[in-house]
Amino acid sequence: MRLTALVLSSTLTGIALAQDLGVPLSWREFSNNRSLSDRQTIAQTGIDQMASDYNANTGQYNSIGFWPTGATVLSAQANYDFFTKTTTYKSHVTDALNTAFSVNAHYDPVRCSATTTTPCGGPPLPTTPTVPTATRIFSTTLLMSGPAFPRCEWTVRSSTQITSAEAASGTVPGKSFTIQGTCDGASMVGGVFWRPVADDTGVNSVTTGLSAYLAQQSGSATYQNAATAAGNWIKNANKNAAGLVLDTIHPNDCSRSPADWLFTYNSGKYVEGLVALYATTKDSSLMTEATNVAAAGMKNAPWQGSNGVITEGASPNSNGDGVYFKSVWVRALNELFRANNDQSGIAILAHSYIDVQYNAVLELAANGSTYSSSWPGPPQGFTGWGQAAALDVLVSAITANT
Repeated sequence: MRLTALVLSSTLTGIALAQDLGVPLSWREFSNNRSLSDRQTIAQTGIDQMASDYNANTGQYNSIGFWPTGATVLSAQANYDFFTKTTTYKSHVTDALNTAFSVNAHYDPVRCSATTTTPCGGPPLPTTPTVPTATRIFSTTLLMSGPAFPRCEWTVRSSTQITSAEAASGTVPGKSFTIQGTCDGASMVGGVFWRPVADDTGVNSVTTGLSAYLAQQSGSATYQNAATAAGNWIKNANKNAAGLVLDTIHPNDCSRSPADWLFTYNSGKYVEGLVALYATTKDSSLMTEATNVAAAGMKNAPWQGSNGVITEGASPNSNGDGVYFKSVWVRALNELFRANNDQSGIAILAHSYIDVQYNAVLELAANGSTYSSSWPGPPQGFTGWGQAAALDVLVSAITANT
């Protein structure tokens, strides 16, 4: 069933209660008529443009590095397989992640060095995947060959999630400083430190999603409780008045990242985690929160123009982390759409917003089958970062129009 972008006459009555889910008429091209076959072909062709950039010795794409490789390219490849019910990229994703983890013990050499020796732990995961996609930070297809990988990473991250006892005592094991148990009147319980090293003081919104995916796969209360605590921390301590997720709190002195550090991926990872946790718990308040944050980000955020096209991360001449944030946001909105594919207001709004980005990428940023990181245009020649940033849009459009 193809969704029709209806303009709904709802009223904004407060971020905690309801969001306006109407599709703004100022948005550029919020629907498309491309067939499912065409959308699949466009996505696969876009993914395959990255092939020459792949380094089999490191498991990463040379021009973009480890984090964008996992956050955009491998996840897009795995989601393509999941959405099309194929195994086109299964062996490549599995091989790439196996290689990357063999090179760096916890995948990312920037946030967690290869010398980290935290042992594996956490409840066991199934030896065959319950969801055949790698978009949840780590490949669930990889569970067939090494279920310890996501568990090991969870153990590293969860070891720096602030507990009630740590908030009360002001002491976090492995940290060289004391913390405040509350900041600006909100509890720091559930927050996860950006890096698991002694002197890193930042508790960051984007580090909170892994538990929700593992809870969805395993049904374990351990993962579910960790995800719930992380979500509550964001909801109560790290959103602004407009309902957008903020970046960082430093609990050693309760200082914050600048108020204008509003990035798509912080709200995106929060929404995606809420959707995954809802799938496990069926707690409707989680879907309500996801809906409110998503609507705020689609309609009231600084990262898009009045025509709805995302402007964040436009970098035609150089690579950088900010190029890829919007990919995470679009992927999260597609997860929200898939969980509400019922002609509901949030489904229509998410579908329409994704189509705005899809049409912009194909019509304003495309040079054949390669894409600029500037989605409002103009087109340019191939860059790994521009191509990688576009993949989640191309893949999400497969399902966001059905």
